[in-house]
Amino acid sequence: MSYPAQRYFGHSGEVTASFRPRSAEPDYVTTPVAKDGPAVERGTSYHYLATMKSTEGDFGLYRVDMAAGAGGPAMHFHKTMSESFFVLDGTLRLHDGSRWLDGEPGDFLYVPPGGLHAFRNESGEPVSMLMLFAPGAPREGYFEGIAEIANLTDDERARFFIEHDSYFT
Repeated sequence: MSYPAQRYFGHSGEVTASFRPRSAEPDYVTTPVAKDGPAVERGTSYHYLATMKSTEGDFGLYRVDMAAGAGGPAMHFHKTMSESFFVLDGTLRLHDGSRWLDGEPGDFLYVPPGGLHAFRNESGEPVSMLMLFAPGAPREGYFEGIAEIANLTDDERARFFIEHDSYFT
């Protein structure tokens, strides 16, 4: 194995790093509304730490904070990217393609392209995790669009998932 091709050709480096404090507000928050009553506090907050755009396609890194009972996606896979999960706080149910596991702080799950996986918060407590996609993909459109998935026709929903490299089984 070798390092990737050189991408920086200067000789003294540049000041280009970016810093985002933990206290920064989330970039996007969902709060589903109950069908038969008031809003339910089961939202998910997304912190766009490093996007495909900001990393020039290298990777996407997101902090995802899930409220108690926030659920999660059903079994699926991606054809173009890997997805990794690192649990920061709480207990996150992770499916590695063959079984459900309880991911706790410090636990990590790597899913290569084509790998079946799912996750959800069943713990009754909030969960916080890092999600890493490599190479980078425009996942912000997926996160922001998934809240409206129920309002789409079957054809629109199918196109949405294909556009966002998400294939559900």
